[in-house]
Amino acid sequence: MRQLFLWATLGALASETLSRPTNNSSSDSIKVHWVGDIPEYHTGTTFGLPWPEGKYKINSTEFTISGKSNEQVPLQSWVTGYWRDGSIKWTGHAIPPLDTIDDEYRVSASASSSRRRRSNHTEPSSGLSVTNTDSEITVGTGKLTVSFPKQGNSIVGSITTSSGKVVGENGKLVLHTQSGVAEDVATRGSTSINYFNFESNVEEVSVSKETSVRALVTVRGKHQVSGGGDHDDWLPFVLRFYMYANSDAIRVVHSIVFDGKPEEDFITGLGIQFQVSLEGEELYNRHVRLPGVNGGYLHESVQGITGLRRDPGEEVRTAQYEGKVTPNVSTWDTRVSSRLQWIPAWNDYKLSQLTPDGFTIKKRTKSGQAWINIPGGTRSEGVAYLGGATQGGLAVGLRDFWKRFPSGLDISDAGADKGQVTLWLYSPEAAPLDLRPFHDGLGQNTYKKQLDALEITYEDYEGGFNTPYGIARTSEIYLQAFEATPASDDLARLGKHINEPPVLVPEPEYIKETKAAGSYWGLPDTSNEKAKTIESHLDFLVKFYQGQVNDHRWYGFLDYGDIMHTYDEDRHTWRYDIGGYAWDNSELSPDLFFWQYFLRTGRADIYRFAEALTRHTGEVDVYHIGDWKGLGTRHGVQHFSDSAKQVRIAQPLYRKYFYYLSGGDERVGELLDEALDADKTYGLLDPQRKVRTDGWTPSPGQPVAFSLGTDWAGLAGGWLIEWERRGPRWQEAKQKLTGTAKGIASFKNGFVTGNGLYAISNSTLLPPPTDPNNEGVVSISHLNAVFGLPEVVSELLEYWGDEAPEGLESAWLDYCYYYGATKAEQTARYGTSFSGISLVQGHSRLTAYYAKHRNNATVAARAWKEFYVNNDGFTADEPWIAERVNGSAVLIPVDEASWISTNAVAQYGLAAIQDLALVGGAVEKSPYPSS
Repeated sequence: MRQLFLWATLGALASETLSRPTNNSSSDSIKVHWVGDIPEYHTGTTFGLPWPEGKYKINSTEFTISGKSNEQVPLQSWVTGYWRDGSIKWTGHAIPPLDTIDDEYRVSASASSSRRRRSNHTEPSSGLSVTNTDSEITVGTGKLTVSFPKQGNSIVGSITTSSGKVVGENGKLVLHTQSGVAEDVATRGSTSINYFNFESNVEEVSVSKETSVRALVTVRGKHQVSGGGDHDDWLPFVLRFYMYANSDAIRVVHSIVFDGKPEEDFITGLGIQFQVSLEGEELYNRHVRLPGVNGGYLHESVQGITGLRRDPGEEVRTAQYEGKVTPNVSTWDTRVSSRLQWIPAWNDYKLSQLTPDGFTIKKRTKSGQAWINIPGGTRSEGVAYLGGATQGGLAVGLRDFWKRFPSGLDISDAGADKGQVTLWLYSPEAAPLDLRPFHDGLGQNTYKKQLDALEITYEDYEGGFNTPYGIARTSEIYLQAFEATPASDDLARLGKHINEPPVLVPEPEYIKETKAAGSYWGLPDTSNEKAKTIESHLDFLVKFYQGQVNDHRWYGFLDYGDIMHTYDEDRHTWRYDIGGYAWDNSELSPDLFFWQYFLRTGRADIYRFAEALTRHTGEVDVYHIGDWKGLGTRHGVQHFSDSAKQVRIAQPLYRKYFYYLSGGDERVGELLDEALDADKTYGLLDPQRKVRTDGWTPSPGQPVAFSLGTDWAGLAGGWLIEWERRGPRWQEAKQKLTGTAKGIASFKNGFVTGNGLYAISNSTLLPPPTDPNNEGVVSISHLNAVFGLPEVVSELLEYWGDEAPEGLESAWLDYCYYYGATKAEQTARYGTSFSGISLVQGHSRLTAYYAKHRNNATVAARAWKEFYVNNDGFTADEPWIAERVNGSAVLIPVDEASWISTNAVAQYGLAAIQDLALVGGAVEKSPYPSS
């Protein structure tokens, strides 16, 4: 919908097909390379590119891409972000499957006249076609034809190969729930529990306007009860189907929002299911492939003819094992061919990944008969196939299959005319998904008691706030059609492709040069020993967290992608069960650290880690519907359990890097849209309700009080991104951004004021309740600048340029300087010194920002002193190593660095990156660190 809006409002090409190069000299040729190794397999890729300000306009720019041989590749392009002057800031691009995969490509942007651009707009001969009727949308890629009904329970009508084989049909979502859980085995018979089965009910189907290389079909709906039972439609879903020209694969991005009651709606199975046509295929030519470990596969046929007492012949056995058509049965040993009726047909298979460390497989002949166990393994790759040697079939896979346990793969009715394959995002073999609160409140029925409990468990509890209503989860599913049963090596390559989808990115040097991702970060600095040491520390920290994910099994359907907050050195584990010390939920911006570290290094391991973090924190830790839409939940034992619901956790900047680098990921774009309504929540919920001393309370229609740091930073981050994207509400966002920024600039003490009254009706910002006449109040919080405020303000001031509200830059520079200044300096400037100063190491990047923009060497030296000499961050004297702990002291062996906390890591990492970028030249002359 956003691309459609761009077309309608700008009257220009937001997407571009394969273009001929021009002779215009104003052009750039940008190198892009794969994240990590060159992929062995490629089904189509979407990626993003930044561009310098003022150089290219949407009406007069052509994009082309070529490989090392200079042969052009079909390219579809669109604009995802604009500079203030309307020039192109970020673009998204799609390329189809590649027969020959180079290690790098060149994307060229050529400025040309609108007239020439129109004349060069030609339709590619890719074979991608779209038909949109009242009843369905049909997409043809040249190798597949896929139909999407506009009503009913089928999300996909059929998947047909170019030769006319229907390898998948009647695709639908399946959901199983129950109304309660038995607390133990003994109570199962006496507990009244209702069970419900649901399937998808399609409400809306749409297709992207531009389909020269990539077509995107979006299906929305809810799950509807089937097979009896009384239950409202619920669990809304959005499915995005990505199809590329000349590709036989479909990428599916599956998103759900929990809108049920945690005490009544227990999910016991959630999946996507397809029928596979097997009619006419002999049972012994029907093949099941289930994924094992490291590319391994279980090779099974519905009717097995290997290992029998009598041998049908080596050629027959080999053909069946390899998934090929067996020789005519008349050529078999008659001792086998005459007795085929006695060989059982295995109709049903189940692979269940119920833990991150183990999966089981079993099969049976039919319903009512016993399941037979098959040897399982540890971590399944998650891609299954059902089909026949002549009829073809369908492979279905889930990205990060074992990491998102409990997951599963079911094959059923493989002996019937239509078999069925089900990919379980949440396996029915597992215990129900329990989203109830983890404690009953412990008697905390007043703010006084809740604040007292906060002193011991660090959990900010409040009754009724520990709800999952409105959280979401997004999964990536892949469908691959085959004309015949594929070789297991091909499936193994497909599995690697699914779990590490090919991604093209530009070089870090180029991203930095454009300033499109901000100018507060720089490339790795190894110019002197102190900088080298810092770089080694950063490398240690990112590798340490990657290891902690596996050591402590930070996996699971909801959990995967998040990291934990604080370590418990006595128990040799993270404080997973202690109030606010458990799941981190973006506390102190680790998202920013990991993404900025990727920007400067381009490392594949960091990209995958940061991508998983973005997919989790933007979905599970944030509310997407209801009164708290656009707010996130503070760190806690459950991702939704803490009562602090604030915009600082939902900071859109955390999603921004991935959004642009991915070419404008539509699901993340949807999350950015949701953030635009976060300001409305302040009239309903006061973030400071438990500790407010100024007497202010929310009142409908009246200005609302919020922080200039944790609150305004999150709102401003979302408004700026909407302005950049030129979305449907960009003018509203710009007005809110401008109005509130002018308010901050008008305060006598600027950002040091700490708070303000925001008038939603006219987007203005008034002085806080404690200073209605703007005489100047000092209110400092150590948290104000650690949830994206420095990055948002830096990008905002650059974006505005000389049109920034008068006084805003000086107000920010004042805050940057005086936060770490001496008490005497603070008193001289504001009439009083600051209290509550902490997180000095993280704030050193504010000092560095001031030094850079005021060209002040003395302040630059002060920034490094704050970085090295502090009481709340990492020092040079830390061990900077992890120790292996094993034996009876731990559940499983772990690498331990008990001196590490995620708060410190995030702020150390951001300070190190930005201090080196802003005042790196001063570190070598600094007397710090001291030995």
